[in-house]
Amino acid sequence: MRRIFVIFAVMLPIVAAHAQETVYHDASKLTVIGKAVETTKPFTRIDTSCYRFNDKVIDDFACHSTGLAVLFATDSPFIKAKWQTSPANASENMTAIAQKGLDLYIRQDGEWVFAGVGRPDMAKGPDFDRHEGTIVKAMAPGRKECLMYLPLYDRLDSLFIGLADGSYIEPLANPFRYRIVIKGSSVTHGLAASRPGMSYVARFGRDNGLYCFNLGFSGKSKLQKEYAEYLADVEADAFIFDAFSNPSAETIHENFDRFVDIIRASHPETPLIFMQTERRESRNFDTWREDFESRKQAAALEEIKERMKHDRHIYFIPSDDFLGDEHIATSDGSHPTDLGFTYMLESISPKIRRILRRYGIRY
Repeated sequence: MRRIFVIFAVMLPIVAAHAQETVYHDASKLTVIGKAVETTKPFTRIDTSCYRFNDKVIDDFACHSTGLAVLFATDSPFIKAKWQTSPANASENMTAIAQKGLDLYIRQDGEWVFAGVGRPDMAKGPDFDRHEGTIVKAMAPGRKECLMYLPLYDRLDSLFIGLADGSYIEPLANPFRYRIVIKGSSVTHGLAASRPGMSYVARFGRDNGLYCFNLGFSGKSKLQKEYAEYLADVEADAFIFDAFSNPSAETIHENFDRFVDIIRASHPETPLIFMQTERRESRNFDTWREDFESRKQAAALEEIKERMKHDRHIYFIPSDDFLGDEHIATSDGSHPTDLGFTYMLESISPKIRRILRRYGIRY
């Protein structure tokens, strides 16, 4: 028997990603979340024309896009971005993506799932400030609800989101509830997080469906009255403070009561939740650091206990287990990495949730 094999060549349509036209959309026209008080510039967390902190570094930090995110929905098979930051070089203990990049999550079965990052262009030497790239591609058809975190440690001058021509983009309503203000140091700022969405503030908000505002100010959070005056203007359901990482014991004793008094004048019964500063690994063999850190921890505990005698809406969270016991959870002995934030959240989240429930704040 003669067997005849017939081969059919089927030409499948091949559409290369680069053949799809990209249309860029101004992200400032979408839903921008994360500002405790509205600002005139779309990607600035505090308006320094209204609030001045008498410190140039603090004023610069106020203009960061720390904790801000853009919410939108689209049916595009890919998401790109063009954005402009300052030309500053990346910091020594930060990833470039965390400092100057973007971090995208897409909602899947009610959960925000990591989708991709916007990688900043680091090849231009000291003058780089313009970035462009594909965040995610080759996605299945259908609607995607997106949460894009903005740079943690830089200002953001502009952001344009690139989608396939013919795709729609629309603002997405803020899905996070209540207003939880988190004020603190470089730990709150997220200095050693791997990506903008990996600060403990962002993770606590995503994990619990809470609308959290990141007011971390690296090295500059010392219970100053200017911060308290700003917070007095903020509408909040609760305040959480990483307040004792930066100040010395003497500064804590000097500033604490005034700081709380200013906030209490506007928020007489709002819960104020103070976290003890972590036990830093830098204390392990440095006797001066050990003395400095132990004295400020003692000062924080003393001030909180005294205040709690006549203020039933103040709370204190110890920090004994913030960083685990393997000595591997910081980038430099002080700043928690993603692992450090995981340990920290495992410790603080149940305690904070119990406090918030007392005030009818559900998650």
